[in-house]
Amino acid sequence: MNNKLIVILGPTASGKTDLSVKLAKKYNGEIVSADSRQVYKGLNIGSGKITKKEMQGILHHLLDVANPKRKFTVAQYQKLAIKEIKKIQAKGKIPFLVGGTGFYIQSVVDGIILPEVKPNYKLRKELSKKTVKELFNILKKLDPKRSKTIDAKNAVRLIRAIEIIKSTKKPIQKIISKPEFEVLEIGIKKSPEELKKLIHKRLEKRLKQPARAGGGMIKEVINLHKNGLSFKRLEELGLEYRYITQYLQEKLSYEEMINILEKESWHYAKRQMTWFSAHGGSLPTGQAGASGVKKDKKIHWIRTYREILTTIDKFINK
Repeated sequence: MNNKLIVILGPTASGKTDLSVKLAKKYNGEIVSADSRQVYKGLNIGSGKITKKEMQGILHHLLDVANPKRKFTVAQYQKLAIKEIKKIQAKGKIPFLVGGTGFYIQSVVDGIILPEVKPNYKLRKELSKKTVKELFNILKKLDPKRSKTIDAKNAVRLIRAIEIIKSTKKPIQKIISKPEFEVLEIGIKKSPEELKKLIHKRLEKRLKQPARAGGGMIKEVINLHKNGLSFKRLEELGLEYRYITQYLQEKLSYEEMINILEKESWHYAKRQMTWFSAHGGSLPTGQAGASGVKKDKKIHWIRTYREILTTIDKFINK
């Protein structure tokens, strides 16, 4: 059992956080976050970061480990995650890798060798003059697989992906070594209808009406800006921060911000499922985009808690 790792994954708003705490309590585990925004200090409400109370005494790792003013890379994440997982295993506990950032998860469970690509400032300057649509089209031509899973509206990630492939001359996903851990991957199964309702409910909760007065996420973005994060950098930190920033700059009305956030959160959830289908198994029955996906049972898509316990017990005791 010393080399075993349990992964809890799924799209945004699917309930990974609550489930992982419950499982960690039952199986004497600790949790390693696999979320590309929760690594940043101060990104709490918008990233869905767990609170101390919600942790219920379970140790959580890789939260608040990076300065949001600087980009935190997948290579940095991979090194820290593997280190923390081994520490948990050394204590005789079970590490639970939990999150929805597919590339973070894949970097750990599949043993991706991430190239140490130094910044190419000349290329970055050239690319920074292009629109996000132009950047996406460049990436799509260079690396079609990566273009299917990346945030197509995040200029920083698009530029970095182009920078890496131009340096290495090959897609990152194909550079694989021997995985370090014996892994069980559990995916939370939700129908599209369920997921849309959960996304709507979560958005309402995070905004904490009356949001117009600056509550919830809006207040968080205001405070981040006051503490030195530029509007440009805030827009690079994901959907909630991007559209709330645009609202604060009066580029969007409050109603437009809400509508776009809900729509784009759903699109993001679909991109996450596309990633999981491509890198670990077919999508759950009824999930958007599932047609034509090769059947692969690497990810166990499970709906009931009892099924999850049975699957984990079998994995631990084999």
